[in-house]
Amino acid sequence: MKAKIIDIEYYIPEKTVSNADLVEENPSWNIDKIYEKTGINNRYIANKNQTSVDLAVEAGNKILNKGYRDVVDYIILCTQSPDYFLPTSACILQDRLGLGQAVGAIDVNQGCSGFIYSLGLAKGLIESNQAKNVLVLTAETYSKFIHPKDKSVRTLFGDAASCALVSAVNDNKVKYISEPVYGTDGSMYDSLIVPDGGMKNPYNNSSYDEYEDKSSNIRSSSNLYMDGNNIFLFTLSKVPKLYSEVLEKESLTKDDIDIFILHQANKFMLDSLQKKLDIPDEKMHRSYQNFGNTVSSTIPIGLKIEMENMQSKEIKCAMLLGFGVGLSWAGLVVRF
Repeated sequence: MKAKIIDIEYYIPEKTVSNADLVEENPSWNIDKIYEKTGINNRYIANKNQTSVDLAVEAGNKILNKGYRDVVDYIILCTQSPDYFLPTSACILQDRLGLGQAVGAIDVNQGCSGFIYSLGLAKGLIESNQAKNVLVLTAETYSKFIHPKDKSVRTLFGDAASCALVSAVNDNKVKYISEPVYGTDGSMYDSLIVPDGGMKNPYNNSSYDEYEDKSSNIRSSSNLYMDGNNIFLFTLSKVPKLYSEVLEKESLTKDDIDIFILHQANKFMLDSLQKKLDIPDEKMHRSYQNFGNTVSSTIPIGLKIEMENMQSKEIKCAMLLGFGVGLSWAGLVVRF
């Protein structure tokens, strides 16, 4: 049996925050500079009472309402903004999605490379005969971690969820999901971090004390912090090697790939990677403009968009490359 993506959907919250909205809140910010640096026009933001599980339920139901509710036997939820430290959010999803109790359910605490990590897990479960139909969900509400006056991250991130149904198919001729290539550098964990709130640094009296950095960004230790320069250098160092390893592992060349779907970090990052990897414009997916960086959901959103365009573009083979928080990276090839 081989694992194959049967269907994929995504969900975005109703609330939108445009660059004009950001400047209206922060008059010292500049619309043109925001777009020039990020390439992002708009991002979708969960409302105050809307959690990652709420978003995941919406995305999951888009798949399950097509008639798959009775066949799912495993749930993988990739999120770094769970509803609770415990219980596992995937367990809550089992109930809220109306699935049977003979269902496995786990959370994956992974970010920008998380969809690929989760696909790898789903593939392993199916091809080792532990499961037949795995629901792979991603859901993030990073906006709840972000200080409203921190331009370094508020201009980048949006909220979203996705759901992919990965199923067993009896086909030995096609490897629909390739063996992933993984990488981790935990020595740089603090390059993208929410410092307080976990067991290492529990919330305390100073967790919400605001401070201003040298770039006039305001945040506290309970907010998301990103060292943009470190993340950029890390990405340019690791992703080209990841790209080559994925091709080599599958005995492919660049010309065999119909579309490249990289984590949609921002325009500057994607421009730099496209140039370094020498990917032609027509093969380089871009959707960050209208969604922002939705962390683990950027790649599945891109995959859904490209699947909708599949016939017109004759897409048969896609390379997925994720990289970021952890720091971690992962890549694989998906065939249709």
